[in-house]
Amino acid sequence: MVGRSFGSLMATRALFLSFLGLCLTAVSSHAESLWPEFRGPTAQGFSTAKGLPTEWAPDKNIVWRSEVAGKGWSSPVVANGKIFITTAVELPVDPAAAEVKPEPAPPPAAVAPKADGSRRPAPAKKAPPPPPKPVSLHVIALDAATGKALWDTPVFEAKDPAALKMHPKNSQASPSVIYEAGRLYAHFSHHGTTCLDEAGKIVWTSQENPYPPQHGTGGSPVLVDDLLIFDADGSKDPGVVALDKATGKTRWKIARPETEAKSKFSFCTPLVIEVAGQKQVISAGSGIVQALNPKDGSEIWHVMYGTGYSVVPRPVFAHGMIFMSTGYDKPIGLAIKVDGKGDVTNTHVVWQETKYVPHNPSMLVIGDELYMLADNGLFTCRDAKTNTVHFEERLLGPSSASLLYADGLIYAIDEKGASAVVKPGKTLQVVAKSELNEKTLASMAVCDNDLLIRTELAVYRVGKKSGAE
Repeated sequence: MVGRSFGSLMATRALFLSFLGLCLTAVSSHAESLWPEFRGPTAQGFSTAKGLPTEWAPDKNIVWRSEVAGKGWSSPVVANGKIFITTAVELPVDPAAAEVKPEPAPPPAAVAPKADGSRRPAPAKKAPPPPPKPVSLHVIALDAATGKALWDTPVFEAKDPAALKMHPKNSQASPSVIYEAGRLYAHFSHHGTTCLDEAGKIVWTSQENPYPPQHGTGGSPVLVDDLLIFDADGSKDPGVVALDKATGKTRWKIARPETEAKSKFSFCTPLVIEVAGQKQVISAGSGIVQALNPKDGSEIWHVMYGTGYSVVPRPVFAHGMIFMSTGYDKPIGLAIKVDGKGDVTNTHVVWQETKYVPHNPSMLVIGDELYMLADNGLFTCRDAKTNTVHFEERLLGPSSASLLYADGLIYAIDEKGASAVVKPGKTLQVVAKSELNEKTLASMAVCDNDLLIRTELAVYRVGKKSGAE
């Protein structure tokens, strides 16, 4: 009797453990434990996580808030229970060296006389703006469970005033880190690129490919096989660079073809796709989008789009087409078939659109629908294949962050920290709106079943539990 009871107990225990294992497998399969780059595992803003929060506030559904020193707009990356970001921290400045004295007024003899022969007093010249402050560029790891800093590694110092000039909205640490197999690749545009291990130790640094910047840092890199590839579209001589991911040495570098765009700078993050068994690196610059062979940088096809410059949104890929924005001043949305060769400007552009196209937020394709959040907060849904408009409605205020799709919902956030959660479909259905009341330009990321939001001051983990863990 005792033997049978013990046997029954063991059988029951085994059954329970088996059931528990299945449950844990089911739960983990619906959590996003790896968010390895800008816009996540697909590089297009898709998450498989379930049960994400739809509402939050500074005192609601906040698991933790972790303040970050310096300034950076890189979006969070997640791997192995850690969150990785970059930032630029101001370095001390010698007050004497930093002092800017106004230029003296011209002598009276140089002042133009009035009609009656008298002389007007010379206007006092305004002092020029102070030079940008030098910064230290850092990669930081946070504990995903608590938000506490695990390590903070300074990798470069940027002191040259010409290299530090940037747009007021930008930062010197805007590209997002990319993670693969225990290595972190952090790109600081013209300042340099570095590889670190998960403990924050520098593996290599590269400053072989400087270029004259315009408005600061921008696009993130991509990994393709054994290469780390990034756009190097500065104020002149724009191009694309591939580094050996193991050593940081330059493997290839190509120059952009001449285009109609007078301004050469752009900030786009490339997208890697596969067409008929061949990988293509989709790289958008000023006046041109190119599909490159990642092995050597040779061009597969290109489309010209006139004078468009400062291209920011990362292209998306669906239905055999890429969807992209041509940047400033007036962005054009393009749908381009990717099976061409050479110059396909007149043969492979399926449609183009000028209304409510984003300058900054990346697009989202769900099924047959293309969603765009314009910089002014107008949200549109179009048929991806035909460009038929389903709706065009205001959703948020001025916006820069890219759209996110998770658990059957679209997440959007504007520059003041206001967010909206929307059901996909041909009519606008807003599920919830929330406010954090902090400036944000970075795109949301997913950590397990929670959201990560980076603001000007901090990183938030937003989940259904209140209070810090």
